[in-house]
Amino acid sequence: MMPVYPPAMTNRGKHLKALREGAGLSQRELAERIGEIHSNVHYWESSGNLPRSDVLLPMAKALGITVEELLGEARPRRAVGPGGKLGPLVEQISKLPRRQQVKVVEFLENYLRGMNNKPA
Repeated sequence: MMPVYPPAMTNRGKHLKALREGAGLSQRELAERIGEIHSNVHYWESSGNLPRSDVLLPMAKALGITVEELLGEARPRRAVGPGGKLGPLVEQISKLPRRQQVKVVEFLENYLRGMNNKPA
């Protein structure tokens, strides 16, 4: 028999699932990024129970959000870097020499320009 959780807890689980899906991550991908097993992510989403405190910051970083947002607080005014699958790529690009960063940006701009000009 499935356990019945209070509405506030299931809403928290739905919130976590929406954040994970919004970042374009599967439960397994999120679990790998935070050093947990995927069944823990499933448990947090289905039960609405919060992860341990030592998991909150790595999870927020993997999702590209703040811990406050992960806990359901309003988003702070300052910008947070991209999350999901894009976050680690942006971090790698930021470590490249400036000349290579410019090349990557030029490539992406040309690619996106081409995508915007394609007929729907």
